[in-house]
Amino acid sequence: MEQLEHWGIFLSNQVDKNAFIETLLSGTSSSQLSTFNTKKGILFSDIAIDNFIKKEYQYDAVATALETTRKLSTYSSGERKKVFLNYCINQKPDFIIVDNPLDHLDQNSRNTIRITLEELAQKTQLILLVNRQSDFPSFLLKKAHIKDNSFVLDEINPVLSEQNIFEANRIPTPLNPVVFAEEVLIKMKNLCVSYNEKPILNDINWTIKKGDFWHLLGPNGSGKSTLLSLITGDNTKGYGQDLYLFGMKKGSGENIWDIKKNIGYFSTAMTELFQKNDSLENMILSGFFDSIGLYTQPTDLQKNIVAQWLDLIHLSSLKNKPFKTLSLSQQRLALIVRAVIKHPPLLILDEAVEGLDDENVAMVAQLITLLSQQPNMAILYVSHRIEPNIIPNAIYELTPNENGSRGKIRI
Repeated sequence: MEQLEHWGIFLSNQVDKNAFIETLLSGTSSSQLSTFNTKKGILFSDIAIDNFIKKEYQYDAVATALETTRKLSTYSSGERKKVFLNYCINQKPDFIIVDNPLDHLDQNSRNTIRITLEELAQKTQLILLVNRQSDFPSFLLKKAHIKDNSFVLDEINPVLSEQNIFEANRIPTPLNPVVFAEEVLIKMKNLCVSYNEKPILNDINWTIKKGDFWHLLGPNGSGKSTLLSLITGDNTKGYGQDLYLFGMKKGSGENIWDIKKNIGYFSTAMTELFQKNDSLENMILSGFFDSIGLYTQPTDLQKNIVAQWLDLIHLSSLKNKPFKTLSLSQQRLALIVRAVIKHPPLLILDEAVEGLDDENVAMVAQLITLLSQQPNMAILYVSHRIEPNIIPNAIYELTPNENGSRGKIRI
């Protein structure tokens, strides 16, 4: 049997990945990848999965293509990847483009996908695209780095983290910081949550104090999102339980905005909210007003604060550029700054480095480290990955079982 030749492509965030994938699928690749031009390929990616789910809503019959009675949308994140990968295999392509298959997965699901890819590599040619060099499987013999939209295949160099990119700077002084006098921000005691009689969280005991730096860890489906929604006050399951949010017992007549004013929030999904032509400066200024877009005339003092932040993250020259045209890493830094612009007592960073390449992970990690040194602000960092450059004070780990996930503190 002919030995299959697999490729691993390390993509920098500056690369237009969709355009690169299109060259592979349309048979217009150059250099060494031109060997794929006469072959039939298929894409396995989160975007391809999302597009398939959209078609399910339009055409009920699409689900039958999966050779299962269930729709793809009814599976968990990890299960969706497995089911859709089987669908791709059943299309009998000459090669499969596998786009960052380990993103958004817990460690066990990552291991399962790694094993599945290694087995698949015995019979189908693979082109694996990754943003993190550590995500390369061991069976890859051919690897290359694409740094820009020339799509030139360069040699891969060892990961070098940027050193002290923010060393000469400090966090700008807040204009009107959100002040919360008490030491304890969040307190939950024996908290339990169920949906349709299915236990999600069981006997959760957790206290978050000023200056804490927590990593919330847990496998897919363990209840991390549910726990976050309780902390932000959005989840009604907190009523009638020992849940205290910024000194107020849930269900004691508190105003949801009295809770939210104490929280700065970042998630990767927020990028999709800013799709108009708002400039980078205006997008960050909107953080003063908790609005998506700037609809209030900012003061000169507010503009000055934003100018200091842009200087800190080295984006001053781009302040008038539309936010949506910035690179992924630039958008990520700006959204984190927007979340922290008022110096809230609690900063939640949900998957802050997911999707970034190694160089930009190092940069965002340094910003998070700098923010963690603020004594009056707690950070709740949520991620499946344990990053060597992000060092929390403690980990709150959720472990699922049939009675609902239990929480455990790891120092």
